Amino acid sequence: MKKLVLLIEDDTVLRENTAELLSLSNYEVITAANGQLGVEKALQRPPDIIICDIMMPVLDGYGVLEKLAQHVDTKHIPFVFLSAKTERKDVRKGMDLGADDYITKPFNEQELISAIESRLAKMALLKEQLNVVVEVEDNVKDELRTLNDLKNFFDDNGEVFSFKQGDLIYKEGFNSNYIYLITSGLVKCYKFDEQGKELTTALYKEDDLFGYTSFIQNIPYQESATAIKDVIVVGISKMQLKEVLDNNHKVTLALIQLLTDDLKGVKDQLLQMAYSSVNKKTASTILKFAKKLNQAPGDPIRISRSDLASVAGIATETLIRTISSFKKEGIIEIEGRNIRIVDLQKLEEIQ
Repeated sequence: MKKLVLLIEDDTVLRENTAELLSLSNYEVITAANGQLGVEKALQRPPDIIICDIMMPVLDGYGVLEKLAQHVDTKHIPFVFLSAKTERKDVRKGMDLGADDYITKPFNEQELISAIESRLAKMALLKEQLNVVVEVEDNVKDELRTLNDLKNFFDDNGEVFSFKQGDLIYKEGFNSNYIYLITSGLVKCYKFDEQGKELTTALYKEDDLFGYTSFIQNIPYQESATAIKDVIVVGISKMQLKEVLDNNHKVTLALIQLLTDDLKGVKDQLLQMAYSSVNKKTASTILKFAKKLNQAPGDPIRISRSDLASVAGIATETLIRTISSFKKEGIIEIEGRNIRIVDLQKLEEIQ
């Protein structure tokens, strides 16, 4: 039996093309041109999954999700936002309201089909395990279960701090009172070796957590942190965080996974510094900064040569010679402090 998809999209061309794509993928599709019509159709015939735009006349996508959450027959239907809105606050708002996924425009066929298949499979497994419609119990309604929930806790309860580019956020050896969430900007963490050479240990961007030296012991910061761009962060004390973790075991597990991923990243960086060629270290570091700064390949990256060198683990003079050779080969362009990737594929292939 074909699964029923409700597609709510005000753009006529996109709605018709997407509906045709889903029909060719063996789904039954019903469509609605605005949020209010979408709610009516969902209540008349509850679909297996809903794909919904955000910015629409009459009723927007957030309103659709809120209205359907009030009805027993529709509140557990998998809900996927389809939108050109890509800012962190927009994504977080949708997920906070209960959306299952978020696909940004433009999207490709496989991305959409994969999102639908995974959400339908998840719902099928839940129904199979419970043999009932999944219900959220009142006694866990306020429980923090995911990193997204924890970040919302930071937003709602944290103290706001602002730092200008180049400002020191904390210094190695300082008392580690706070754990931070970045709401905007870019932060560099680093240490100095015995010869006074700086080594960048991590880069953190918007929506990243940092400053977690220890959650339970009064251990000072083991590295320094500086704002690479103007930064706004929210911080909560270790005492507050410990209380949260004591009472929310699921978010504790999510945080452990974050620390595991961070540790793997540090190991990979150490291996690269130990065994990679200078060219590969430099290429990899440029790509890392582009990703952290959320820059498209053709957009300029404004970063100091010393910061690039410290992340790559090479001398600044060596890095300057290397990027000059990349420029001669037509891989990058250099304009003052700005670096622009010209040939992304060739940069990724450097060994």
